[in-house]
Amino acid sequence: MKYLVLVLVVVIVLWAMASRGRPSGGADAAAKRRPRRRGQAAPMLACAHCGLHLPRDEAVTDAAGRAYCSPAHRLAGPR
Repeated sequence: MKYLVLVLVVVIVLWAMASRGRPSGGADAAAKRRPRRRGQAAPMLACAHCGLHLPRDEAVTDAAGRAYCSPAHRLAGPR
């Protein structure tokens, strides 16, 4: 019986530590993303290098405002 209580206490402590350690996304990510209503589609942009469509929240932009799917494609430039 005492081992069952000990295991239960360990599980509760681990669960509490895991729920406390979750990142909140940071201030930059929160400022970048606009809240959407449930069921509303995210605005999509095409990568200027490869043409891949991705949500505006996940796009990497350059100084001219062109959207890219990754930092490597931003460095490679538009096609």
